[in-house]
Amino acid sequence: MTEYKAFETERLFLKPTVEEDAEFIFELLNSPNWLKYIGNRNVTSIESAREYIKFKMLPQLDRLGFGNYTVIRKSDQAKMGICGLYDRDGLEGLDIGFAFLPEYEGYGYAFESANKLKQVVFDEFRITEIVAITSQDNASSQKLLEKLGMRLTGTTKIPNDDEELLLYKISK
Repeated sequence: MTEYKAFETERLFLKPTVEEDAEFIFELLNSPNWLKYIGNRNVTSIESAREYIKFKMLPQLDRLGFGNYTVIRKSDQAKMGICGLYDRDGLEGLDIGFAFLPEYEGYGYAFESANKLKQVVFDEFRITEIVAITSQDNASSQKLLEKLGMRLTGTTKIPNDDEELLLYKISK
């Protein structure tokens, strides 16, 4: 297996999501806010979570060297959420996204992990602009994107989805 970069902040480790994270990914993809704001990915078992990782997450990591990261709290090694950089169909530019299990929301972990990836994108990967999309009714995500310095630039739709999403951008 290829060795991919992992990152850390004061409180967190961000490591590339791998098949061994399947149990955690199964729980996250079936959590209430994931289903409400991101959508049902039809991950109905730990085995289907492993397949999701293998066919939806790992190919981009292999192709670009970055992708989806499992966010782990240093103090107890708890897998809390994901944060990632996505080359998403229908979007121009690299998309930053995040999602956390309900019990870890509201503690600043999403901001801390996303802010680290934003810094990595600009300073290490030498990418000059990132985008983000969010549901119009996801106020907490919108607030976090604005805290990251991203600005609302309009709306967009992604392929095979009728929802009009808010589009945010930031340039270095």
